[in-house]
Amino acid sequence: MRSTVLVRTLVSVTTAVGIAAGGLAAAGTATAAPAPAGKAAVSTQSVAPLSVNNLGLSVSQAKKVQRFLAKYYKYDGAIDGQLGSESWKAQQRWLKSWDYTGPVDGIAGSGTIKALQRFLKTRHGYTGAIDGIAGTGTRSAYERWANRL
Repeated sequence: MRSTVLVRTLVSVTTAVGIAAGGLAAAGTATAAPAPAGKAAVSTQSVAPLSVNNLGLSVSQAKKVQRFLAKYYKYDGAIDGQLGSESWKAQQRWLKSWDYTGPVDGIAGSGTIKALQRFLKTRHGYTGAIDGIAGTGTRSAYERWANRL
């Protein structure tokens, strides 16, 4: 339990430092000289980072979720414990049976979270609102489910 708290603290601190550094980097580019004539600027789409959202799951718990998705919901990505867009697309396919009506786009948005909350409320002890916010109650129930896989 103590190591989990330490890991979460380190991840939070790392995230905060990354956000601060990104803000500083953006401030620096705002005052940068324009690109020389004839040189194309780099598209932000070509350097966009892969979004990973484990909703509080450890790597081993996320791997269990990926194995479940691979077995039943056409997930064919790496079993790496990183719930990225391909993992979330498979989860959205699964959550269609829990009234997910949004696009299968791999984004763990409020519609995806609401469907997940409906599932967790019925079977895994989630007692909170179906509000699309992945708060502590949602994350705890999601962890309980992942541990049972």
